[in-house]
Amino acid sequence: MCKFLNLKLVFIGLLFLFLGCKNESKKQLEEADKIGYSIGCIDTNSLLGKNYLDTKFLTIIDNIPTSKTHAKSYSGMVLIKGGVFKMGGDVLEGFKSMPKTALPQGDEMPKHQVEVSSFYMDEHEVTIGQFLEFVEATGYKTVAEFDIDWEELKKQAPAGTPKPDGDALKAGALVFHYANKNALKDNLANWWSFVKGASWKNPNGKTSNLNALLNHPVAQVSWYDAMAYAKWVDKRLPTEAEYEYAMRGGKKNKMYPWGNEKLFEDTSYKGNFLQGNFPYKNTAEDGFQFTSPVKSFPPNNYGLYDISGNVWEWTNDWYSPLYYKELLDANRIAKNPQGPVKSLEIYNQQATNKVVRGGSFLCNDSWCSGYRNARRMRLTPDSGMQHVGFRLVRSN
Repeated sequence: MCKFLNLKLVFIGLLFLFLGCKNESKKQLEEADKIGYSIGCIDTNSLLGKNYLDTKFLTIIDNIPTSKTHAKSYSGMVLIKGGVFKMGGDVLEGFKSMPKTALPQGDEMPKHQVEVSSFYMDEHEVTIGQFLEFVEATGYKTVAEFDIDWEELKKQAPAGTPKPDGDALKAGALVFHYANKNALKDNLANWWSFVKGASWKNPNGKTSNLNALLNHPVAQVSWYDAMAYAKWVDKRLPTEAEYEYAMRGGKKNKMYPWGNEKLFEDTSYKGNFLQGNFPYKNTAEDGFQFTSPVKSFPPNNYGLYDISGNVWEWTNDWYSPLYYKELLDANRIAKNPQGPVKSLEIYNQQATNKVVRGGSFLCNDSWCSGYRNARRMRLTPDSGMQHVGFRLVRSN
């Protein structure tokens, strides 16, 4: 079963708790397998309320002025020439002995033909320094910096739920911490915590010197925050198809951006991933416990840095486990697919998730092989996490 970081903060009594993994019934798992769907272990819904956030932040984004300087600049972008490729999970000889979590998941199937037009892509993730410039120019405030609105939250809580004290409603975000050695990793509460005051300028909840992190990828940013920055620089988030096409770097039917060489077969480090026993210990053999400065590792064939690893990256697409099958059933090459028209989770019809791609500093074969070209994850648009950021594209 795929284990994806798709978190839901829920209000119980006076505390915010994480819902641990639920054990799906055998029948559910069999049904999911038939349709190529991987059930996630944690369900996600907006803490503030989707309609509230859409109204609030989409209005804010609409009112952000575009920077005349950045709108004309292609500095730091790479032209990626379009083409046709097979999108989806690669099943290769010699990989069957790997953990199931390291292999293609149900929602990466079936492989299907996709045509992508030429586009420009940022050569690395948007950095904290770049995001700081945006905030200073516009006064923008991220989702994680707003206190929780009780009037909106109580609309989703069970009737009669008491209002928590003011401190429990303060702004914050999700911060990673290593789990105790005997703790179950299937319960994400053992290695994620909601930390008051955590945000893009305080990604671990205890940042004392932001200047030391200016060349690191910005994190703790929601999909709305990424869209806001995109409006300012006159760019857009990549589609899921564009991201996978770029990640593959022109290599056909390969498991990873660098080819079919298994990640830990040699001592060279191809990106910022977790070495050691996830989520209990990171030996940091690649030099980094958490995020690394951009361009710390070699680029792929297209000249893209950290397209695999460092932080997960937002795409523009809604998530659906059935979308690939729908494209294949259309019996034609999918040209510049934009994703499904709405989000779909088989066992939670209320969930609304956007796709994230590329993996992060937490990725490990024993949990999520996000460094694989076809690996898909999803989060609600309002999610802010320590290992999620973004890069942007511009149509050619």
